[in-house]
Amino acid sequence: MSVLFTPLRLRETMLRNRIAVSPMCQYSAREGLPAAWHLVHLGSRAVGGAGLVLAEATAVSPEGRISPGDTGIWSDAHAEAWAPIARFVAEQGAVPGLQLAHAGRKASTDAPWRGGRPLGAEAGGWPTVGPSPLPFADGHPVPRELSTDDLSGIVGAFRDGARRAARAGFEMVEIHMAHGYLLHQFLSPLSNRRTDEYGGSLDNRMRLPLEVTRAVREAFPVERPVLARTSVTDWVEGGWDLEQSIVLARGLREAGVDLVDCSSGGAAPDAKVPVAPGYQVPFAQAIRERAGVPTGAVGMITEPTQAEAVLAEGKADLVLLAREMLRDPYWPLHAAQALGVDVRWPDQYVRASPPRASRG
Repeated sequence: MSVLFTPLRLRETMLRNRIAVSPMCQYSAREGLPAAWHLVHLGSRAVGGAGLVLAEATAVSPEGRISPGDTGIWSDAHAEAWAPIARFVAEQGAVPGLQLAHAGRKASTDAPWRGGRPLGAEAGGWPTVGPSPLPFADGHPVPRELSTDDLSGIVGAFRDGARRAARAGFEMVEIHMAHGYLLHQFLSPLSNRRTDEYGGSLDNRMRLPLEVTRAVREAFPVERPVLARTSVTDWVEGGWDLEQSIVLARGLREAGVDLVDCSSGGAAPDAKVPVAPGYQVPFAQAIRERAGVPTGAVGMITEPTQAEAVLAEGKADLVLLAREMLRDPYWPLHAAQALGVDVRWPDQYVRASPPRASRG
């Protein structure tokens, strides 16, 4: 039996396998509205056999977008635009999920293929915000320090985003508190120099992420799962690290998070990240074992036997693939063939399926 192709139950949601499409920004929306590109991009990966298809970092407010091309969920019009996409993904047998996000001081940048530079107002950019008036890197603007009233509004925006995501038909939401974006900015001592109740001690730096988590959990239907993506380490001495992440993961579990998606980095532009196959898997294992919460492993997972081993050895409960899914939207179908697992191919594709694959 392949663990990779064993169903995974989170609350009342059943994933047909333990393969997830990791959220990947497409920088292709207008005014935050997803369109045909997003339907084809996400829909093809659902057709390709993934158990969970997570849509990209989707901003809960306009100023929370990473770029002008990011998707949003800050209005009912956005929920309506997402609805046919979520419906199509579900019709293919995958679980549709949406990542709720706010970029904070890393907002208002151009698309990567245009250099990813910060955008001024003349180029369609907007003022950025953060926990402290510290720019992300040289050449980035100094963000406006958020007031406690501002933070209440951000919690409310995440809450409203979760409600709209449910209305759009998403069966799962993931709270983005990784990769140097706003919630991670509050967690990391590298970006949070506040002296009020949202800065200083670990409990204080975790306050906003946990407030957001409780608000999202309260707003999202109780039978549907809530995930959280975290950066387990900043890869910088004196920054956010594994030990703090374990404390956070316990808090997330108590706040109602059903699975922690374990990534890393993003808070410091000069971090030295030892990228290699499966380099973040030990984080998923540590969080799973020491925080007592299911985890997802992500990062340079490319081979079926590698993904199978991560799960079979108890290092994670789910694997998330990003770039490999861009290279091959049908990776799950090909992985099943490689592992000798009989899975159902879409009826429309049966003529191309291997002899072992189920027929209709």
